[in-house]
Amino acid sequence: MNIRKAISGLMILCGITLPGVNYAQAPQIVNKSKKEAIMTTGKNKTNDEAQVRQQIDNFVKAFRTKDLDLMMSLYAPDFVAFDIVPPLQQVGTDTYRNVWEQVFAFFQHPIDFETRDLSIVTGADVAFSRQLLRLQTTMPNGQKVDRWERLTFGFRKIDGVWLISHEHVSVPADLFSGKAVLDLQP
Repeated sequence: MNIRKAISGLMILCGITLPGVNYAQAPQIVNKSKKEAIMTTGKNKTNDEAQVRQQIDNFVKAFRTKDLDLMMSLYAPDFVAFDIVPPLQQVGTDTYRNVWEQVFAFFQHPIDFETRDLSIVTGADVAFSRQLLRLQTTMPNGQKVDRWERLTFGFRKIDGVWLISHEHVSVPADLFSGKAVLDLQP
């Protein structure tokens, strides 16, 4: 590509035209630039989705193995959680570390997960995922836990790494009784 064609293409992209200049070949340059940008965006999107999926896999691994350090490495410093347990929200990784310590002490091995309907949407520096999650484990009193929950993550890309900045875990509730409905299945 010669410099004249490149300048012509750039001028058309910017909406600038000059009298007496032949812009006949400039659309080819513009179209090529758009195609390259779309291809790059598509590759980035696929790569970002793969990185977010890996973070979700790390979350599941950390929960199954009770790996507190791995779990905490997934969260952004200004993280906020709307968790299934009180209070209404947990703010900051220090606070949430305490929550995970309690959860890991509460559930006995093995802790098993099944996930369904995972959906990931990524942007330039934010992403979110949603999924259904089946938790199967045993409490210290021997009671079995087997329930489906809803899990949504909000991610931010910080220094090139996708970190969880928001987590929302919930179960449906019966509006008349005010009690959680824990026996629903997808």
